[in-house]
Amino acid sequence: MLLRTCSPVLIVPLSLVISLVLAACGDSSAGDESSASTGGSGTGAGGSTPTTGGESSGEPGTSGTGGGMVGTSGTTTGESQSGSSGEPTTGAQTTGETDTGEPPVMFGRCGDEPPPGATLAPEIPKYAGMCPILETGYMEGQPANMIVQDIEGLKLDRSFLVIVPDDMQPDELLPVMFMWHWLGGSSKDFYERAEAQAAVNEKRFIAVIPDGRAAEQGAPFKWPFSILDPDASMEADFQLFEDMLACVAEQFAVDKDCVSSVGVSAGALFTSQLAGHRGDRLASFMSLSGGTGGTVVKPWNPPAHKLPGFVLWGGEGDFCIAVDFQQTSQDLEQKLVEGGHFVVECIHNCNHSTPPFDVPEGMTAFAPLWDFMLDHPYWLKPGESPYNETGLPPSMPTWCAVGVGNATPPPETCDQNECS
Repeated sequence: MLLRTCSPVLIVPLSLVISLVLAACGDSSAGDESSASTGGSGTGAGGSTPTTGGESSGEPGTSGTGGGMVGTSGTTTGESQSGSSGEPTTGAQTTGETDTGEPPVMFGRCGDEPPPGATLAPEIPKYAGMCPILETGYMEGQPANMIVQDIEGLKLDRSFLVIVPDDMQPDELLPVMFMWHWLGGSSKDFYERAEAQAAVNEKRFIAVIPDGRAAEQGAPFKWPFSILDPDASMEADFQLFEDMLACVAEQFAVDKDCVSSVGVSAGALFTSQLAGHRGDRLASFMSLSGGTGGTVVKPWNPPAHKLPGFVLWGGEGDFCIAVDFQQTSQDLEQKLVEGGHFVVECIHNCNHSTPPFDVPEGMTAFAPLWDFMLDHPYWLKPGESPYNETGLPPSMPTWCAVGVGNATPPPETCDQNECS
C-alpha cells in the first residue's frame, strides 16, 4: 500500500513514512515529547554578499545585560578545536597580556562596535509582499502573526510569535533569535518551555518562534530535513525564515550582525539545514538533539560564512527508532570542524530529553543558548570565539566544552527519555 503525503509531488511507502515520523524525535503529539530546549513572494536573499566594517548602516546598539562573557568563566575550557583543554580562566572581553608582552586580545559581543575591516552580515532585504503589523508577546486568544506562502500552488498561512522585551526602547538595536520547535510541539510550547518572555527581558533580544507545517501542508515532520523532503519544501521554509526576518526588521531595530537560530529535535534537524543553506544571514546556530547525515537526514551543506555552532545531544541513548541523534550530532560536528567553524560540544547523558541545564540562580532556564548567541557576533573571524581564550561563561554546564571530543558527560545516565 502506498500513502501519498500532502506534498504535491511526493509518494513514499507507508512503512517508511511511519518510521520517519517516529524517528524525527519520536513525538506524535504535543504532550509526547516535552523536549523543548522550549505571503506574497519571498525576499529572494539567498547568496547575498556580506559587507565590511565601513559599510554597515546605523550605529551599533548596546549589548544586553547579564550572563555572557562577563564574570568568571565556566568550569570547562578549551584552547583549540583539536581537543586540547586548558585551565579555567576569569575575565570579561579581554585575555590579558601574554608572556611575550603582546597587547591583550579583544573580543566584542553582539551590539559592540565591530573592529575596522570586519566582515559584516549583508543588509536585510525588504519583504516583497506586505508585512503584517506584528503582534508581540503571547497570551491565550491573541491573533497569530501570519505570512502567506505559495508552495507549488498550495497557499498557506504561516504563523509565528514575536517576543520582545517588555520595556523595549524605540531606538534599541536588538539581536534576533529564531526558535524552531520539536515534532510534537508548537510555538506556544517553545515559548513556555524556554521562558522566552523572561529571557528577552533579561538578555535584550527578539525571539521569533514559528509554527511548523502539518502533514497535509507538505511537511510530514513539521520541518523539512529528511532525505524524502523535496527541494521545494526545503526552500519554502528557508524563505519563511527570510520573510520573517524581513518583516521583523521592518517594524523593529534589528542587529543584522546578531541573527541566530536554535532548534530542538526535529527543529534542530531543520536548523542544521538552515545554517548550511542560509549561513550568510546567521551569526551562529544551536542544534539540540539534531544534526545531519545518516540514513534519514539530509547531509550538511557547507556555507561560505564560518558560523559558530553549539551542538548538544543526550549521549549514546539519544536514539528514536531510525534516527541515532548521537551519530547525526557527531556528523554535524565533523563537518563543522572540516569547514573551519568554531564548535561548543555538550553531552548531557539524559537520552532524548530536555537538556538539564543547571543555571546559576537568577538566570532563565536556557541561559546558555542566549549567552552563546550574544557572545558570537557575525564579524568574528573564522573559528574565532572568546571561549577559546576565556573559557565558557558561568551559564554553561560542566558537561559542555570548547572543541569536538572535549565534553565530559555526567558519569551516570539519568533515567529520562522523552522519545515515545
